[in-house]
Amino acid sequence: MLFMDVHNALPDGATAKDVAEAHEADLRTQDQHGVRYLNYWVDDQAGKVFCLVEAPDAEAAHRVHREAHGLVADEIYPVVQG
Repeated sequence: MLFMDVHNALPDGATAKDVAEAHEADLRTQDQHGVRYLNYWVDDQAGKVFCLVEAPDAEAAHRVHREAHGLVADEIYPVVQG
């Protein structure tokens, strides 16, 4: 299944470079959980991050974030690619 997760607020002082490093940590951790983080987007103005992930369920996606860097998404939605 595909999911889009939303991080509603970056930690204070976080930069796009920090998000890139967190994504790399996700990539190093994902295989242990049968998850594939496909892409991410950063909205610097709003301080939000969006991650597209293929996972067996939402909890598996959360587990990867939690183990990789501790920044669990605030929201996660099942999506269908158009």
